[in-house]
Amino acid sequence: MSDGNARREIAGGRSALFRPEFLVFLPALALALLWYGPGGLALASACALPTVYLSTRQPTQKTPAIELPRDGVTDLPLRAAAIAALDAAFAAAPNTGRTTACLVAGIDEADDLVRKFGEGALTQALQRTAERLSAALRGADLVVRLDGARFGVALAPVRRADLESVIQLAARLQSAAEAPLSIDAATVYLRISVGFCLASRSPGPSGVAILSAAESAMDEAQRCGPGAIRAFSAEVQAAIAARALLQDEVEDALEDGMILPYFQPQLSNDTGAVSGFEALARWMHPKRGLLPPSEFLHAIETAGLSSRLSEVVLFHSFSALKAWDRAGLKVPAVAVNFSREELRNPKLPEKLKWELDRFDLEPERLVVEVLESVVAESANDVIVRNIAALARLGCGIDLDDFGTGHASIASIRRFDVDRIKIDRSFVTRVDTDKGQQEMVAAILSMAERLGLATLAEGVETIGEHAMLAQLGCSHVQGFGIARPMPFEGTIGWLERHRTKLQATPSVGRRTG
Repeated sequence: MSDGNARREIAGGRSALFRPEFLVFLPALALALLWYGPGGLALASACALPTVYLSTRQPTQKTPAIELPRDGVTDLPLRAAAIAALDAAFAAAPNTGRTTACLVAGIDEADDLVRKFGEGALTQALQRTAERLSAALRGADLVVRLDGARFGVALAPVRRADLESVIQLAARLQSAAEAPLSIDAATVYLRISVGFCLASRSPGPSGVAILSAAESAMDEAQRCGPGAIRAFSAEVQAAIAARALLQDEVEDALEDGMILPYFQPQLSNDTGAVSGFEALARWMHPKRGLLPPSEFLHAIETAGLSSRLSEVVLFHSFSALKAWDRAGLKVPAVAVNFSREELRNPKLPEKLKWELDRFDLEPERLVVEVLESVVAESANDVIVRNIAALARLGCGIDLDDFGTGHASIASIRRFDVDRIKIDRSFVTRVDTDKGQQEMVAAILSMAERLGLATLAEGVETIGEHAMLAQLGCSHVQGFGIARPMPFEGTIGWLERHRTKLQATPSVGRRTG
């Protein structure tokens, strides 16, 4: 300590002796001198002077708390705050016996919300979702904004956080966040998926590990969604690792001919004859066997290979049409699925016309399948022009998964749809469920008035097939007819079906 500081300390102590609150010590010091002499005075002074000294010290100033950055849209803390809270919960757990969990909630199909209503709508949805999630939790729980349209929740330590209780919490968060939202005078219903990880299942005892695991569970939920809930587990971890491996293999698989179309027949209910095939991509994986599109389409899209996949499917579909022609087997058309991204390509009509000319095929032998969600939500003029150009070229236009989206009659007309494909959710048990029959009958009545053909997907039983024919559905497709098969299996199946058709009366449609 410097001389100047020492002098200030002594002066402060001297002045403190004359402060009112310390004058009470003077009678005690006087009595100590009177009764016990100089030794008593020294003892009393030893007791009093530390108190005097401490009182002169300036109170230690608190170090101001570091203010963590906050999100500019929702005013919520960011990822670092959740990691810190979860780290603290893990550190305290051995002493407190309390545990924690991490949840990640995300707005499903946020990109569609932007396409339909603009960026301002997403901002409003994020703000309202942040408010609703916070209101649905305890005050000690922490809600943070993560990347994109996602939120993290770090649960304050609790006595018990098991699978059942956290699932119930996830459902409560969903219910709160999915309340109707008014955007531009329109009522919007958000769908929320939730992934979570229990502390007991975390890959490691840290905030980073448990938050990463919850995000992985969230990815799995959105793959199964919308509106799904998934818990992190060893199985989820294995599935993520398998998809990451597929990501590395997908390009070689396309070029090496391991991803090819399988063909599922479609039948006319009027005649029983084959009215076409749908081309469905399949991956014959050397280790995992036959993989459906749900297992690898995300890897295709992430790798930017959607156009290449379409080229492969189209090439093999047109090759199959020519082979069936040479074999004397009548297959009027092949239906091929086109994603939203492919339909945005302004050169798509020109590309398809060139491919049809190359194979010397008439345009009506190609049916372009478009998801109802694309028709219902697309404000993209390029998509509208492309579909209209393909319809003018002579290609058929199928509206896929009808009944699962919100396509209006005006949009159906705008996209020159020729046939609607009734989603399998309406077809299941249609032969025994009166409600299903009424729903399908309503769809068929609308289609008839609009002059549209109909095709029921997912037909699995003879009873469903018979009921759909009686109700007036034009075409059927599903496992009850035949499973998707490689091209090599189609010729034999077509020959057997033709033989069976010649020997068996067709299922008639109801008239009158």
